[in-house]
Amino acid sequence: MKHIFREGKPGAPVLLLLHGTGGTEEDLLEVAKLIDDDASVLSVRGNVSENGMSRFFRRLAEGVFDEEDLIHRTRELYDFIDESAEQYGFDRSNVIAVGYSNGANIAASLMFHYEGALKGALLHHPMVPRKGVELPSLNEQHVFIGAGANDPICPAQETEELSRLLEQAGAHVHIQWEHNGHQLTIDEVQGAAAYYEQHLK
Repeated sequence: MKHIFREGKPGAPVLLLLHGTGGTEEDLLEVAKLIDDDASVLSVRGNVSENGMSRFFRRLAEGVFDEEDLIHRTRELYDFIDESAEQYGFDRSNVIAVGYSNGANIAASLMFHYEGALKGALLHHPMVPRKGVELPSLNEQHVFIGAGANDPICPAQETEELSRLLEQAGAHVHIQWEHNGHQLTIDEVQGAAAYYEQHLK
């Protein structure tokens, strides 16, 4: 997978950066600096093209995921993190996802499908990746969700359902509500940074 790796200070977490639809591996680099300038960064570009826009998995329509492709691409990303840990020599158990929109969805899918896939996550405007599946244990994992109370793509009830499913699997979840639709705002990033500092660093 096309990516950027930047090594941080020894022992610092690895921030797995996952862009939104139409983004690249460059999109969230500044966000990573605001969250933890000492962290290593593994920023990945999605392997799926939708009308020339990069995504992490296919969708059938707005908000309707291609579930078979989602499962396949989640496995692909999970394996890529494993391979990157070997290649770059970072601690596989110290990876924290920072995802926006489509990237947040694939990050949530990692948590839905694989125990220990992530140490925690900062998810900006995610949806429930799959419904009706049993989640692995997320015991004591910390998840920040940045959400728009007026988000036209990801309704508030979708955010609340995702939070409930993660909590039922043992995760600690904090939702920060904004009123800027589906946009990723500086207030949201600062909220994620504060949460990270307290619970994930």
